[in-house]
Amino acid sequence: MSQPHQGATKGNSPATVLFASLIGTTIEFFDFYIYATAAVLVFPKLFFPAGDPAAATLQSLATFAIAFFARPVGSAVFGHFGDRIGRKATLVAALLTMGISTVVIGLLPTYATIGTLAPALLALCRFGQGLGLGGEWGGAVLLATENAPPGKRAWYGMFPQLGAPIGFFLSGGIFLLLSQVLSDAEFFSYGWRIPFLASSLLVIVGLYIRLKIHETPDFQKVLDKNERVKVPVLTVWRDHRGVLVLGTLIALCTFVLFYLMTVFALSWGTSALKFTRQNFLILQLFAVLFFALTIPFSAVWADRKGRRSTLIWVSAAIAVFGLVLGPMFGSGDPAEVTIFLSLGLGLMGLTYGPLGTMLSELFPAEVRYTGSSLTFNLAGILGASLAPYAATWLATNHGLQYVGYYLSVAAVISLVALLMVKTR
Repeated sequence: MSQPHQGATKGNSPATVLFASLIGTTIEFFDFYIYATAAVLVFPKLFFPAGDPAAATLQSLATFAIAFFARPVGSAVFGHFGDRIGRKATLVAALLTMGISTVVIGLLPTYATIGTLAPALLALCRFGQGLGLGGEWGGAVLLATENAPPGKRAWYGMFPQLGAPIGFFLSGGIFLLLSQVLSDAEFFSYGWRIPFLASSLLVIVGLYIRLKIHETPDFQKVLDKNERVKVPVLTVWRDHRGVLVLGTLIALCTFVLFYLMTVFALSWGTSALKFTRQNFLILQLFAVLFFALTIPFSAVWADRKGRRSTLIWVSAAIAVFGLVLGPMFGSGDPAEVTIFLSLGLGLMGLTYGPLGTMLSELFPAEVRYTGSSLTFNLAGILGASLAPYAATWLATNHGLQYVGYYLSVAAVISLVALLMVKTR
């Protein structure tokens, strides 16, 4: 991997670069997580026919999955422009796509008003969210890592990753606040719309910061040497197919782990385990602190010992954690469930911190936006899109221990891919 030359940043101070990468992913993940929370708490009641609550929840989780199938499309579209015209303009477009889709969700009429058109419009907006996030994550990671000084790529690449716990904390916090200040009738009448509409304010802040940055040094080199490829997605598929597959499998267990700890845990905890919505959100918000704290720790370790070796050890630990998921979570004891969530999200931070840097380093600069974005978002299809649905089905039909086995298998697959890939 070539290191960026120091004179090419054209005013991109480290603080501006890191904040621009962090604020964008924070907004993107806030938007993504408020949908995930609403998919469990709100949409089954308001956007699907009254009847079987379990069926409505599964239908709602199916719309949740749509975004993960949209994300590779976003990776190809935004990646094309990110590798052709530059990181900056593409990041602005991705942020707008996600933000507009989220705000429109907050304005949608419900099933009681327009019938089956309501879930159809919800699914369309969810597709827009996925399209935007498909272009956001890869660009934010490249904005950070392609401006990084030698020996600090994982540390710089950690900042956009911090957007995930911060976005989750903000989304969970706003739903918790609304649950405390509004009655259930008020919450389901209009309160659930507030997080989606409030996202517009965050998008304005993100756009302001993004518009102030300059192009990254690595992409500027591509421009200077006239190394841009005509169709980046075809080049990735033709010349880097093996790396694309291995990178996707490397990220698999990261996605499975996170959506088991968040969406599935919230759904199962507030239904089968009989936690109140407020109490379980408090437990999750406490546990997400461990997610945030372990991300910088893993980034420092990855810069010192290597991205690959760090992820190998963490994947092995996740495989072991899957074996205790059933008894710990299934106990229903608040203390044990808190420890369970804290351990799971702590491991999530350890795997998530260096993941973005490693995936970006698998591809050369001229196709890096497309390649890293596709890798990350294809893993989202395999690891996250159906994880809440599959876990709910496994837990209902076979018991929580099989959800743990599901996680362990995903971790072993990622471990094997890590052993096969050739990188630091």
